[in-house]
Formats: sequence, C-alpha cells, structure tokens
Amino acid sequence: MRFVAHGFSQKEGIDYEETFAPVARYTSIRTVLALAAAMKWKIHQMDVKTTFLNGVVEEEVYVEQPLGFEIHDRESYVCRLKKALYGLKQAPRTWYGRMDSFLSSLGFTKSKADSNL
Repeated sequence: MRFVAHGFSQKEGIDYEETFAPVARYTSIRTVLALAAAMKWKIHQMDVKTTFLNGVVEEEVYVEQPLGFEIHDRESYVCRLKKALYGLKQAPRTWYGRMDSFLSSLGFTKSKADSNL
C-alpha cells in the first residue's frame, strides 16, 4: 500500500515554494562512463527505495487521514507531514536536498562542469 498526497491541490507559495530538482546532463553521464572505461575504473550504481519518502518537508503541509487509517474519535483531524510523500510537488526537491547534504558530508565535491555530478 502506498499513501499518495494530492499534489494537484497544492498551491504555490502556500503549500510549497520550489519544485525544481536538478539532474545530471546526459552528456555528462556519458563522458564519465567513457572516462571510467578508458581508465578501467569500477562503476557502481544504486537505487534508493522509497526515494521521495526520505526528503524532509520544510513547509507546513497537512493531509487528511487516509480512509481506513483514521485515529479513533479523531476522524476529522489532519496530519502534519514531517517528510515528503509521493504526490507532493516538492518531493523531488526535498530528496535532492537530502542526498546533496549527505554526499557533501562524506566529502564529495561537485563537478565544475556539471554541478549535478
């Protein structure tokens, strides 16, 4: 089961400020792979499960309790999100911020040619 927010009902400036989440350019990825092949470097890839559930929401976002999961005697209450949900307009950006901070804390630096590498 997956809980999904109704991002279509979010209002810019109220429920979120920014949605843009940068990604590496295709040519940058191809260049890195070509360099790795020429230098005989090992390549690793990963997939982060439930990616968008790991981003921290900075805005105050409230959602209705999902049907079947209401708190007894508090069915009319809403829940404040601390982390992103699928469907939130800002979910990709919150994930990018979390991953960017984590990689920086490990000592990784960004490429000058493409800041997403």
